[in-house]
Amino acid sequence: MNARKIILVLFIASAFAFAARVKLDVAKDFETIARQLTNSLKTHTDVTRFPRSTKPDGSLHAVPSRDWTSGFYAGNLWYMYDYSKDKKWEEAARQWTAGLENEKFNTHTHDLGFILFCSFGNGYRLTQDPAYKDILLQGARSLSKRFNPKTGTIRSWDHGKWQYPVIIDNMMNLELLFWATAMSGDSSFYKIAVTHANTTLKNHFRADNSSYHVVDYDTLTGKVIARVTHQGYADESAWARGQAWGLYGYTTTYRATKDKRYLEQAEKIAAFILHHPNLPKDKIPYWDYNAQIPNEERDVSAAAITASALLELGGYAKNGEPYRKAAEEILINLSTPQYLAKVGTNNNFILMHSVGHKPAKSEIDVPIIYADYYYIEGLLRYDRLKKKK
Repeated sequence: MNARKIILVLFIASAFAFAARVKLDVAKDFETIARQLTNSLKTHTDVTRFPRSTKPDGSLHAVPSRDWTSGFYAGNLWYMYDYSKDKKWEEAARQWTAGLENEKFNTHTHDLGFILFCSFGNGYRLTQDPAYKDILLQGARSLSKRFNPKTGTIRSWDHGKWQYPVIIDNMMNLELLFWATAMSGDSSFYKIAVTHANTTLKNHFRADNSSYHVVDYDTLTGKVIARVTHQGYADESAWARGQAWGLYGYTTTYRATKDKRYLEQAEKIAAFILHHPNLPKDKIPYWDYNAQIPNEERDVSAAAITASALLELGGYAKNGEPYRKAAEEILINLSTPQYLAKVGTNNNFILMHSVGHKPAKSEIDVPIIYADYYYIEGLLRYDRLKKKK
């Protein structure tokens, strides 16, 4: 065999080896997740303090139920039960969900979708527990009280320098309202959600289909006062997690309404993300698409949210295969040692290298619980799609 043939054989062999390596192994990834969560349940037993991230000193950062991230840990446990059907995960999920119940009366946050739907919502989906349904409906009523007909939006924050701030993240909480109408027959929840989605569609997006983080409204006139990007690099920059929230939010809004405008917007956001010149080859974005790249941190949470959203979007789009392929690529890369933590490390979080709020010097290049949640959700969605084929 001459040298050229030897090189060709080696190239073909290496190509097959690479293909084998990059195949997503959901069962193996869930084994890692299960071991990390098992360790977490053993080492952190205070069910009133919910794992969020890692502190600067390396210790676990756990938060009370009122924190916007409190529902994700229980959600991870419910997803483990969803995948495995092992009752031990249901038992653990119920234990960690119970401590969130009082938040159903919380009218001081727009994040009840995150807090309650990730926990009680998944619990109800998997168990049909009527108590969970009642809690979720009360949560939807509490969230609805933050709606202002003059602005046509649900207020996001009660703090800061703004008069009536609405953030792109708020699109994620509409799913709870859509669910509430489906479960109760009360159309008021649906109408609030649609009005908020329409107002956000009108005011949050730039010509290139990237979004601002915050839009501030005048409560007397309903008009926009200012558009800023509070957690991003600059007001006119595209904060990576914000783009992911928008993608996910408009995909779920299309699911609930079947209004083509929302599907079109989700596809436009997907195009902005997937074709952005500053998106790295592995599709794990920097924390802001317009920051001082490449001297910036990646944000694994934005990647995980995007992957999960793309898998759902792929089921609605006329040509969904590119979205599914991109999601698969993201999940493959998140499952490599570069981003997936070794068992027993990382404070028992699953993924490394997320960014929370860099301008505030908060949670920079650390594990964050919502990255784990959407990574697990993405794996579940991927697994279901493969089993359907």
